[in-house]
Amino acid sequence: MTRGITLSIGLNAVDPKKYDGWSGELNACEADAQDISEIAKSQNFEQVITLLTKNATRRQVMSSIRKAAKTLKSGDIFVLYYSGHGGQLPDINNDEELDEEDETWCLYDGEFVDDELYSLLKQFAQGVRVLVMSDSCHSGTVTKQLYYGDRVEIRSTNIDSRKTRYKFMPSDVARRAYRANKEFYDGILGDKSLRESRNKVKASVLLISGCQDNQLSSDGTFNSKFTAELLGVWNHSRFRGDYKKFHKRIVRRMPPDQTPNYYLVGEKNPAFEAQKPFSV
Repeated sequence: MTRGITLSIGLNAVDPKKYDGWSGELNACEADAQDISEIAKSQNFEQVITLLTKNATRRQVMSSIRKAAKTLKSGDIFVLYYSGHGGQLPDINNDEELDEEDETWCLYDGEFVDDELYSLLKQFAQGVRVLVMSDSCHSGTVTKQLYYGDRVEIRSTNIDSRKTRYKFMPSDVARRAYRANKEFYDGILGDKSLRESRNKVKASVLLISGCQDNQLSSDGTFNSKFTAELLGVWNHSRFRGDYKKFHKRIVRRMPPDQTPNYYLVGEKNPAFEAQKPFSV
């Protein structure tokens, strides 16, 4: 009998002591994570872990992923969801050729580097299905290809940039936070063993992101934009179709400035992609 584990992470703020005075307040990220957890419960996932703001620490997140990797076997499923700020750190191990930046998730007590995520994903056994959903800026492949930062240009007539709150760490904050914690982050960013982690993933990993690498994800009142449309398409499990159809339906509901991505890592698994989303 197959098993399912879900880890839902949502941060409405971060610890300003770890981000050189920046607290990064957002509205909807905790609600996003709670709603994804409710989906998992409704689909009979064996274990549903929800980490919100102060509990969404680097240690808690990494420990939860490691435990899931040790528990799940071929055929099982792990759902990893994140809603919060996307950050950036300098690429020291030279695995980001296009922009020389590593993408991060801004966890409560520090940034979680994309290289670290792939290092944890490679611990999952071959045959495990892994669904990653990242409702954060620059999340197209969980590797930043182009950094807009503070210079983002709002092109859509449907978006009022004065009222829209985006889920990215401002460039000046990113610089300050890195310099204030340089020794800690350099130990991660310079780790050559992490460089090839993505190529060593054995499980079948499917990423559905909140936007493309060169786009920003927006916050909201009740849910963030991407998660709100995901929930609308899911429609309390009334959705009928596979992951590709699920992704396309979400994209249709999104503004042109924010286009969710569909990205595969690890072993190809057409049977996984053909399943109804969140199927254990």
